[in-house]
Amino acid sequence: MSTEMRPHAHAAAQFLKALAHEERLMILCHLLEGERTAGELWQRSELSQSAFSQHLAVLRSEGLISARKTAQTIHYSLAPSAAVDVLRVLQTAFCPDKA
Repeated sequence: MSTEMRPHAHAAAQFLKALAHEERLMILCHLLEGERTAGELWQRSELSQSAFSQHLAVLRSEGLISARKTAQTIHYSLAPSAAVDVLRVLQTAFCPDKA
């Protein structure tokens, strides 16, 4: 596995780095439940709006979430990626009542 991982190690590290912040992880967990607006996600956060927006930008730049805009509202959802599988494993390990 180690030789197979070498060409992908940087991408994997970037992926894990994006998941490694508590707020970003919580955003992704909320999106496991389905699409949410930026406002709905922010209400579940303890961050200022600008700090929260920066975390959304990181998740978007890493391709972990996707956004669509309707009028003045931005809707976020999980992008199909390995993140869904990783989040399910984390959910099973840390939230057994949700798994």
